[in-house]
Amino acid sequence: MTSLKGERDTPRREQRPAGGPMMGRGPAAFMAGPSTEKSLDFKGSSKRLLRMLRPRRLLVSMILLFGTVSVALAVAGPKILGRGTDLVFTGVVSAGLPAGESKAGAIARLRAEGNNTLADMLGAMDIVPGQGIDFTRVGQVLLLALALYAASACFALFQGRITTSVVQRTIFDLRQEVEAKFARLPLSYFDRQPRGEVLSRVTNDIDNLAQSLQQTLSQIVTSLLTVIGVLAMMVWISPLLAVIALVTIPVSIVVTARIGKKAQPQFIQQWAATGRLNGHIEEMYTGHSLVKVFGRQKESAETFGEHNQALYTSSFRAQFISGLIQPAMMFIGNLNYVLVAVVGGLRVASGTMSLGDVQAFIQYSRQFSQPLMQVASMANLLQSGVASAERVFALLDAEEQKPDPENPEVVREARGRVAFEHVSFRYTEDRPLIEDLSLEVEPGQTVAIVGPTGAGKTTLVNLLMRFYELDGGRITLDGVDIARMTREDLRAKTGMVLQDAWLFGGTIADNIAYGAPGPVTSEQIHEAARATHVDRFARTLPDGYDTVLDEDGAGVSTGEKQLVTIARAFLAEPAILILDEATSSVDTRTEVLIQRAMNELRKGRTSFVIAHRLSTIRDADLILVMEHGSIVEQGTHEALLAAGGAYARLYAAQFAEAVAEVE
Repeated sequence: MTSLKGERDTPRREQRPAGGPMMGRGPAAFMAGPSTEKSLDFKGSSKRLLRMLRPRRLLVSMILLFGTVSVALAVAGPKILGRGTDLVFTGVVSAGLPAGESKAGAIARLRAEGNNTLADMLGAMDIVPGQGIDFTRVGQVLLLALALYAASACFALFQGRITTSVVQRTIFDLRQEVEAKFARLPLSYFDRQPRGEVLSRVTNDIDNLAQSLQQTLSQIVTSLLTVIGVLAMMVWISPLLAVIALVTIPVSIVVTARIGKKAQPQFIQQWAATGRLNGHIEEMYTGHSLVKVFGRQKESAETFGEHNQALYTSSFRAQFISGLIQPAMMFIGNLNYVLVAVVGGLRVASGTMSLGDVQAFIQYSRQFSQPLMQVASMANLLQSGVASAERVFALLDAEEQKPDPENPEVVREARGRVAFEHVSFRYTEDRPLIEDLSLEVEPGQTVAIVGPTGAGKTTLVNLLMRFYELDGGRITLDGVDIARMTREDLRAKTGMVLQDAWLFGGTIADNIAYGAPGPVTSEQIHEAARATHVDRFARTLPDGYDTVLDEDGAGVSTGEKQLVTIARAFLAEPAILILDEATSSVDTRTEVLIQRAMNELRKGRTSFVIAHRLSTIRDADLILVMEHGSIVEQGTHEALLAAGGAYARLYAAQFAEAVAEVE
């Protein structure tokens, strides 16, 4: 539909949480019920997240390659520095021995003196008695280590840059997918979901997922590669010390798994509570005037306090429990450090290892524990990110509207003949609303639909727009079943003006041009404005048609906003026009202007007018009176009054109210 798309996509009959100042009616009344949160499938959601990276396999491969090179260079550093330590220590020991004495002679002398431990240690060292520290070789070793660490940092920088690109492009595609999903979701989905909850999934959850991926993807790759590289170096230096260091790994895994299992449900509650809080805030902000009018500030604040407390409790528990992982891992890592230091010291004393190798091994043991602690510290980010991902996936997996037919029929020049043939519809299976309804509307006719609230008036036009699918029967446009047409083609031939005038942030001219199927000129905009009485007030504004309106239409009255939406529909030139209580919220004088504008708009078009003020539909070609989803009467204004049925009672009731107001 080319006109007033925003009004269709934001129906006024939205479901609102119980206890709020504005209770929903219409379709939402049949589909009430809180949104449910599924238990988190961490494994399944994690796999789905990884599948999202498939389109960028090459970049992911580069991340792995650069990460591998960076880690390999960094892992080689401690071994080289250990060699430097050996050079310094050997030089110090050599300087303390008599010059000219051989290594074998020095060892023999120490054993003769009963100092076997020192003799064993000297046996494992490359000493030259009387020679001091070789600073040239030490300098070469340090320069080599510096070059390795610098190169490692460069590759890590490249890896981080590519990771950022992969994550942001993936999130970009996810947002695109969510936006496309909205176009495929039926109106019933939005009837069931509070607006704030949907917005929370699209904004907060996606942002949280982006941050989690950004902070964890590169670090996890680096940490895993570091574990592999360090483990290989540890086994190379000393298999015995490597076994001692590995003893703590099963303990670390068990601790992380147990704490993570307890933290995960709290993250689910945290993001569910965030959605409920956002929904409440959005509703109270939208209806802040009614909240004040009915004195519901206290109740609103109490409800906010309940949601805020629930969010605080779940967030505190989630962060506290997941935060236990890092100190627990640090404690286990320190135990590992003590064991390695003690056993390594004994092996140096026995001459089976050099001091430099022990120093390198201790560094490796710390490096081995560090990535494990990093993964542990990222556990809360991972769990939070996966929890948000599942909420977004739940939106993406929501049941979609039926796809358009593969070979659709096209109505090229729509005349506007509409027929309802034995139409049946219900919002829920156990509560039928419309049963076996038939109706024929000729091109150019104006059909008014009246009846009590909940009779099915708006539902009837929603079915015509294919916002909902029929349970039985069919609706035709110029003899073509609308189910055989694409929704875009059908709605392009239909214009709609709702009770709640929807304007977006932009100029008055922009808002009018929104209904045009293509580019329009200023003259066309002005012509539509003159025909619908927008011109009379637009020219009185400081900037005329270039006056910028915000989303709430501040600066113009309710009636003037409604006139802008009528001008928008006028510019669209639809074959079928739907007016849903377009004058119910304006004063009598403005109503006259709107009626004139709508009369101009209806010329030559098939029109469906939903109205509570029966005085506005006296000139309709056909008036339908609906009760409980059925047409109980139909005819002209005079004929229905003469029949003395339901329409006459409604008219008499409104007339009596008007007289009472005058008196």
